Amino acid sequence: MSTMDEGYGPTWDSDDEYDNFIRKMNPPRIVIDNESSAEATIVRVDSANEYGILLEVIQVMIDLNLVIGKAYITSDGGWFMDVFNVTDKEGKKIKDEATLTQIEDYIRKSLGADSRYIPSRRRSVDVAAAADHNIIELTGTDRPGLLSEVSAVLTSLKCNVVSAEIWTHNTRAAAVMRVTDEDTGLAVTDAERLERIREKLSYLFRGGNLSRGATVSSRTATTHTERRLHQMMLDDGDYEQLQRQAPGQSQRPNVTVRNWNDKDYSVVTIRCKDRSKLLFDTVCTLTDLQYVVFHANIDAKDNQAYQEFYVRHVNGSPMNTETERLRVIQCLEAAIERRVSEVITIPRAHLKPHHRRKNSKNCSSFKLKTMSFWPSQGVKLELCTNDKVGLLSEVTRIFRENSLTVTRAEVTTRGRMAVNTFYVRGSAGEAVDQKAIDSIREAIGHSLQVKGQAEPPEPQKKESPTWFLFANLFRPRSLYSFGFMR
Repeated sequence: MSTMDEGYGPTWDSDDEYDNFIRKMNPPRIVIDNESSAEATIVRVDSANEYGILLEVIQVMIDLNLVIGKAYITSDGGWFMDVFNVTDKEGKKIKDEATLTQIEDYIRKSLGADSRYIPSRRRSVDVAAAADHNIIELTGTDRPGLLSEVSAVLTSLKCNVVSAEIWTHNTRAAAVMRVTDEDTGLAVTDAERLERIREKLSYLFRGGNLSRGATVSSRTATTHTERRLHQMMLDDGDYEQLQRQAPGQSQRPNVTVRNWNDKDYSVVTIRCKDRSKLLFDTVCTLTDLQYVVFHANIDAKDNQAYQEFYVRHVNGSPMNTETERLRVIQCLEAAIERRVSEVITIPRAHLKPHHRRKNSKNCSSFKLKTMSFWPSQGVKLELCTNDKVGLLSEVTRIFRENSLTVTRAEVTTRGRMAVNTFYVRGSAGEAVDQKAIDSIREAIGHSLQVKGQAEPPEPQKKESPTWFLFANLFRPRSLYSFGFMR
């Protein structure tokens, strides 16, 4: 009797050697068409079908900074056929030959016989060694100053953060951090020292909630960072007991699930504001919930997204209970809300050298590249400075001393430069005022210049309850409605 392991169910269990043979006999076919559409580059992908392959293709496109405006996905037996309309971030067709070659090469490599996709479902806070760094994964209850405390602990343990990504949602926090030894610049390999790191970070993340504390384990494989963050937050239950929508916030995602009993499909429909990486987030969640996408219709227009998926569980069945359908809806809503799409932009500003405090050596070339206000995640700050041991600890300490909390962060190192993005808000969830920005500027030792005033948010349109009904008249119609599904 077949059993599910690592996300595979009885329908998808097969011998690795046979799968590789099929792949070699039927290599993926990628066609890039820049002639058929005046607005987008069309990417067609045909290959042998298997669980998770759709996410693999979308992940490649996201990593290449492509925007997927439309997509048509279908599978016939063991064959997978996708059509994607993609543009660059400015909404223009992809004309650069090097980028076009990368799209084809990376998709072909990711779907090739030597690259078998296996979804990872590890539940842990992780400290794992690669050749030149350690990977630390953390999940736990969010609270003001948490990132500052984590950074301070790592600094005290002589660990340097070379990159990190932190998400918070619904009182939960998850982080994937890459650190090196302060003295060698390489991975920490001493077992006793690794255990100390585990113990201190676990205690820090556990806080007063013993039932939902952090744990630490070792792993050898590296998962795509954003994919891993989705997995960690899903495992941590951030979709449960979602906070009520505050007055004035944007309309929440509209997610519905119905069963098409004649074809044994569950039809998942998503309507929400469009944003970057939305399709990746939804397909990632369906895959992690062990659903296989057989057909899909994706469209994004006028800042609105419409996604329709025809799915079955990996065991071959649709969603059979109301509890199962409700869980899928909640998980998809959470996946959409972990990133925020609505942004109110303050015109580009720069921090120029003005004065420097003696205790601010680590931030000698601090520069604010952009500042935007995101209603639920706070002010977006992009910092560029010379990288140095303890930099993240010092910057987050300054945030904490000014009663700011980090709701999301992306920390990277490019050569000798640290390029960091923080989303901050007041410790009680309030908006960040100019006084706080001035205080941060003074603590770091540079003058902040903001050109112009913050633009007011666009007034919310009072949409009719039948808005989506009439909007769909101008969208690609449901595959189910047209009867194209067989």
